[in-house]
Formats: sequence, C-alpha cells, structure tokens
Amino acid sequence: MREVILSEFLLQKLERNGTVSLARQLYDTLRQLILSGDLRAGTKLPASRVLSKETGLSRNTVLGAYEQLQSEGYVVSTTGSGTFVSDTVPSLPVRDAGRTDAAAVVPPHLALSRRGAELVRNAQASSMQWGAFTPGVPDVSLFPHEVWSRLLRRRWRKTDPGLLTYSHGPGYLPLRTALAQHLRLARSVDCEPDQVVVTNGIHQSLSLISVLLGDGNEVAWIENPAYWGARTVLKANGIRVLPIDVDDEGMAPSEEQMQTPPRFMFVTPSHQYPLGTVMSLSRRRMLLEYAHRNNIWIIEDDYDSEFRFDGRPIASLQGLDSNDRVIYLGTFSKTLFPGLRLGFMVLPKVLSAHFGTGLSELYREGRLIDQAVLADFMNDGHYAAHIRRMRAQYARRQALLRDAILEHFGADWPISTHEAGLHLVMHLPEGADDVGIVLVARSLGIAVRPLSRYYAGGGGRPGLIFGYACVPDDAIGPVFQKLVPAIMPALEHLRRSRQQQPRRPSSNMINEGAWSGA
Repeated sequence: MREVILSEFLLQKLERNGTVSLARQLYDTLRQLILSGDLRAGTKLPASRVLSKETGLSRNTVLGAYEQLQSEGYVVSTTGSGTFVSDTVPSLPVRDAGRTDAAAVVPPHLALSRRGAELVRNAQASSMQWGAFTPGVPDVSLFPHEVWSRLLRRRWRKTDPGLLTYSHGPGYLPLRTALAQHLRLARSVDCEPDQVVVTNGIHQSLSLISVLLGDGNEVAWIENPAYWGARTVLKANGIRVLPIDVDDEGMAPSEEQMQTPPRFMFVTPSHQYPLGTVMSLSRRRMLLEYAHRNNIWIIEDDYDSEFRFDGRPIASLQGLDSNDRVIYLGTFSKTLFPGLRLGFMVLPKVLSAHFGTGLSELYREGRLIDQAVLADFMNDGHYAAHIRRMRAQYARRQALLRDAILEHFGADWPISTHEAGLHLVMHLPEGADDVGIVLVARSLGIAVRPLSRYYAGGGGRPGLIFGYACVPDDAIGPVFQKLVPAIMPALEHLRRSRQQQPRRPSSNMINEGAWSGA
C-alpha cells in the first residue's frame, strides 16, 4: 500500500470529532490493515513527520500510535531506516467486501486451540527459501540431476509394484543398509541396518520421538539458542521445553537445573546450531553419564556434519554412548536437496522395531521409489562424490562471505567458527536491533535471519545468520555490499549512544575491540 494511498485511506477512516482519540483510531486502523494482509510483513510505514503532514494529525499522535504498534509486536522500528511491519504477525486472508463483521467472527468451536494459536503466533518459517543469504539451504542447482534422473528411470522401468504402495515399517532395507555403512565410516555411528528408521526429516523424527517416548507435560532440555523448528515440534506434541544456555563447550546445565532431570535432551554437538561451536569431549561425557544415571533420552541432531572444512572430523555423540541413551537424527536436506524430504533416525535396538510400527501407524509412509533411488545413488558412489564436490564449494563460499564482512567491518569483527556448516553468524553489539536489520534486508530481497530470535523468548544476543551455500561465488560480495547500508545505521546509533559509557559485549566469544570496524 503506497504512502499516498495509505494517507488518503486514513483521512477517510479517522473521525475528528469522535469519542475515541485520534491516536487510538490511527492505531486501530493500522493494526487492522496489518492483520488483514493489506500491509504485509516488511512493508515500510511512512515516516511520522510525513504521515503527520499528509493527514493533518499532530506528530505526537502519529508517534503514539506507532509506539503502541511496536510495543505489541506489529511493527519494528530501526534507527536510520524507518518503521516496518513485523514478519511475526501471520498473514490473514482479506475479508470479502460483502461480509459483515458478524460473519467474520470465528465461532468458538472453530477457533484454534491454545497450542495451535501459539504455534501460528510464534511461527518462524520464512517464505524465502532460496537465494542470498538463506540459511540452511544447499545449492540445489549443482545437484547431479542427470544422474538422479537416470537412476529414477531405471527404477521405473523395473515397475516393482511394491515400491508404489504404502511403506510399512522402518523404510527400504537397502537404503537403511547403505546408511548404516556410511554412518559407521563417516560419523563413527555405532549401528546396524535394523537400527535405522527412514523418515520425512527432522520434524517428523522429533514428532515420532515425542509421541512414542514422551507423555504429556514431560520436559525436554534444548540448547539456547537452538533451531526454532525443534522447539516448535516438541511443544506441539505436548513436551515442555526448557532452554539450557550453551557456552564454548556446548550445552551447560547449571547445578540447580541438574537437580531435576528431564525426559529428553536435544543437542547439536558436532556443530551447535546456530552458533557453530563444537561440544567438548568432557561435556559430551558428562551429559552421557548424566543421561545414563537418570534414564534420559539424548536426541543428537547431526544436521550438517558432512560439511567440515577444517580440522579432523568430529565423531558423533552416539558413537561414544555405551548405554543406549542417544537417538541420532540426520537428513538429506543439506547433502542433497530439501525437497527430497527424506531423513533418518538411528535408534537403540530396543526401540527400533517400535518406531517402525509407530511410523506406519501414524503417518502411512510411502516414498519407497525415492528411497530405492537414493539407495542406488549411495551404493554407486554418487553420494560420496557429491559431498566431496560440495564441501569444496561451500568452503570457498564461506571464505568469500567472511572476506566481505571483514572488508566492510574490520579484521577483528566477531564471526562464528569457520570449521563447518552451511551458515555463519555475524555477531552484533549488545543492543543492536537485528530484527530491524533483517526486515530492511527482506525489503531488499535478501534473506538473513536474526540471531536473537533463536533464543528462548527472542531476547538473546543479537547477530545476523547468513547462509552462503546457495549463493553463487560471484554474487556473495555484491549482495553483501547491498546489505551494508542496512546494517551501518544501527551500529552508528549504538556507537554514538555508548560514547559516554562504553560497555563490553556480553559473550566471551566477542572481543573488546571488535566493534571498532563499523
């Protein structure tokens, strides 16, 4: 909605002599435009001075309405950039012009549950799933689709009816056999094919774990910060999520927290998401022993362990477990392509048969022909070759992005560890508005994620999460250059406000002089 049109619309809606204050009327009108979808996420609202002039309202009236919208999360204001509609508000369908207000009211029996309403209200899945700098997405354009097509055609020619019906049990045995062999060699996972269960990905794996191993209101410890999807799935399945802060060695529960053991622990030990740190051996052994003593299930998400660029490979936590307390999760979304929707679990033997039954009972699985093609792809050596090629590609792209950040913000600017992964974190000073920067980036067609939103309650350390894997080499520098003007104003504002009382950043991962490059 253009500024001129918005101003004209407001002039028609506002009642100058009404009993409701003009600030409240302006707030109500803008709020309804946001909820109806007329003002979409990322839309920049007119500056308060501009709107004041065009509507004849006082600037204090406009500022009062904007401040109320911001306090309730409908908009985000960024110093030097403006006020933007927040992307945390779900887009709702525009009501038909002929419908009355009474017809638009949802009957109580059709309203969302409390759990459903919370899920929708706090949804973090982005509509931008490709392009610079979408985190967690591989370069699907480099997938060997001709090889895959040939293998698929070969499977179709065999026309095995058993591959075209429902799947029953843990998945296609040749794929589980290939997976077990690969995991033993590449990740030091101690497993046999009968311990592997093929799923639709991490979300389905977590959902099945929650249902089969958790009763209502049980607790899961989860790293803080952590992948938002893990929190969402666990909570949607009735598990209470308790965030546990991480330090340089990984998940770090306090002595007080350890007095009340949870049912589950969700960890990313080989490459903490999103900070990128590696869990130390001593911390791994402590958590394993604690889980053994208290009958806790450790859920190990090994989400991008195949892409390690520096140093020796980090063995899985499951490979250290001698007491069958670890459930190992993996996916092909990062190594192949997300649209494949195939993942897997490695379970203790005592659980594997039950999970195969539960998978069939709850989800009526299929995709057997895709599983057969993937088994052929792995057995013929294409999977290992593709990972080798992409590992070199992603290492180069990470280096290009690091160079771009340091060129503009100084050689000491704090960035997450560089050894592995498909993303990196550009840390920001305490108090920086990473959400506002992300909204400005979105208006430029650039997808970055705010680090603070990965902390429980959204109040964590600020930073920007960049995915570099799906960005061509020659685009990384120019696209980042386009983003720099969105970052600079927030940093300049902070630096000016701190001239009287300089403050240290809160994390020991960020050094004292790092911010001088802004």
